[in-house]
Amino acid sequence: MKKVLAMILVIMMTAVLFAACGNGNDTPEQVPAGDEAAGDEVAGNDAADDEAPTPTGDVIELSMWHYFGVTGQEIIDDLTTRFNEENPGIRITPTFVSRDDLLRQYTMGAVSGDLPDIGMVDNPDHASFSVLGVFDDITDLVDAWGEQDAFFEGPMLSATWEGRVHGLPIASNCLALFYNVDLLEEAGVDVPTTWDELEAAAAILTEGDRFGLAISMVNDEEGTFQFMPWFISADGSIDDLSGPGPIRAISFINDLIEQGSVSRDVINWGQGDANMQFMNGLAAMQVNGPWNIPTIEREAPDLNWNVSLIPRDVRYASVLGGENFGICVGSTDREAAFAFLSWFHSAETLAEWNERNGTFPPRGDALVLRDLWTEDPILSVFGEALQYAMPRGPHPRWPEISNAISSAMHEVFTGTSTPEEAMQRAAERYAELVAE
Repeated sequence: MKKVLAMILVIMMTAVLFAACGNGNDTPEQVPAGDEAAGDEVAGNDAADDEAPTPTGDVIELSMWHYFGVTGQEIIDDLTTRFNEENPGIRITPTFVSRDDLLRQYTMGAVSGDLPDIGMVDNPDHASFSVLGVFDDITDLVDAWGEQDAFFEGPMLSATWEGRVHGLPIASNCLALFYNVDLLEEAGVDVPTTWDELEAAAAILTEGDRFGLAISMVNDEEGTFQFMPWFISADGSIDDLSGPGPIRAISFINDLIEQGSVSRDVINWGQGDANMQFMNGLAAMQVNGPWNIPTIEREAPDLNWNVSLIPRDVRYASVLGGENFGICVGSTDREAAFAFLSWFHSAETLAEWNERNGTFPPRGDALVLRDLWTEDPILSVFGEALQYAMPRGPHPRWPEISNAISSAMHEVFTGTSTPEEAMQRAAERYAELVAE
């Protein structure tokens, strides 16, 4: 009970914490970083009610909560209406709930039992709410469905805790390396594919007031999100934060700062700030996400740029953003709820949803159904990177673990601690959290 109460307190305190999510849907990824539609006016609740046919006979009524804004809600309404028409024995009613309110209602619902039948969740929060008793263990239903192996490893892991499946991913995104084609060509620099190549390229491309690389290393979840690809690439693990992988990753970035190839101001930059440096020619390369593509196209239409996988150490890596759906504990009918989830998470429906939503499908056989994810020179790279994108955690204490990591980053990047000292403190904090 002490663990549950502590977790409830953490979730309520971090309800407005930045988290990297999908595009255009009242998500915090680009507030401050990349969600072009996050400020859209929200359509009214239960918008599907006006268009869906009135059911007759015995119908299983199921509620669904989500925090997608106008664009996402319109798509959700279209898809749930179609499902209701194709499945007259089940009626899904989607309701918009702002992200902050949704987290609070989940937290309270874990105690009161007042939960929807189906709920949406930001993927780094999924483990927390599963442990709290918000999301049901649906391993049996997923196993019987038999399509879980079609999903990329990272998105599926984000909905899994201690080997049990508590939901399915609906949308994904990740990070890649953006580069200024003209600057690299003028300097005779090839697109880097390894850390050593990146270090050399960043040094050559640093000139005057221009830095070789821009990244966000701000002291919060956004900074941790940006640190994770380096951490994962070096074979880092959150249960061994003082191990060689995490120390190598944080040392590599610190070396780039010390060498002058990365600005010391990155400790104050969000992802939007890094993108601004890149668009203005003050950074030859940046690590960022696809939510910045519309901004570049709109504000720097003449910029000649491209993207590639983030250079690797031990292996290629990226970090996962996006959302999942889960069936809530106490659902009116978990089999009927899963009938909707399995329909929505089919390859074709996920392809349609993510194409219209401006995100990426979390299953490989959906990704190949649209040319934009396989033929577009920019989007196809992000599609490729998804196979390397791992979730943050997953762990029910992720916000606090993230804080320990970002705090260690800042200790190192401000010169107050060595990489070994900072990561040792982060490891000790992790040990405290999992022991509580």
